[in-house]
Amino acid sequence: MQREAKRRRTIRRSVIVGVVAIAIVISAAYLFSGSSTPTTTTTTSAAAPTTTVKSTATTIPSHFAKVASPSPAGTFGKPPTVVVPAGNPPKVMEVSDLIDGGGKPAMIGSKVTVQYVLATYSTRKVIQSSWTSSPFSFTIGAGQVIKGWDEGIVGMHVGGRRELIIPPSLGYGAQSPGAGIAKNDTLVFVVDLLKVS
Repeated sequence: MQREAKRRRTIRRSVIVGVVAIAIVISAAYLFSGSSTPTTTTTTSAAAPTTTVKSTATTIPSHFAKVASPSPAGTFGKPPTVVVPAGNPPKVMEVSDLIDGGGKPAMIGSKVTVQYVLATYSTRKVIQSSWTSSPFSFTIGAGQVIKGWDEGIVGMHVGGRRELIIPPSLGYGAQSPGAGIAKNDTLVFVVDLLKVS
């Protein structure tokens, strides 16, 4: 009888160990199969639009500085007033949202339509404005515009207005592309994002 009881205890232990081992293997397979990813992704994507629409300031790439003395915000859809900050131009690109947009975000590969005003540090006045002709369209990241625009427009939302102060390294460099833009000039843009497609 003692042998029979001992044999039953051994079988019971073996069964328990086997069940625990199977449970561990199933848990590990579940964790590493990515089955939990859809839940996380669903939660994140559900929350993302609310966060993005409320504040687009967080969508400005963190390696840019904020504009120290931004131009007045003005009203979206009306020509802005651009003020070139006093003093020497910044050495790094500065970016600030003057008006947060609530529409579709601009990303690399997006075709965007904008209105803009350009002033330069060399003239300290406005030298170009799309408001006097027609809106301007380009594809972000396709090399159709200066690097400061390819990088600085990313993260804007339709309905937003952003100021970009672009150093020569992200602008025209040592070349002068036309009247009002000197060699190694620093550019001050105020951009309204009208459309993203």
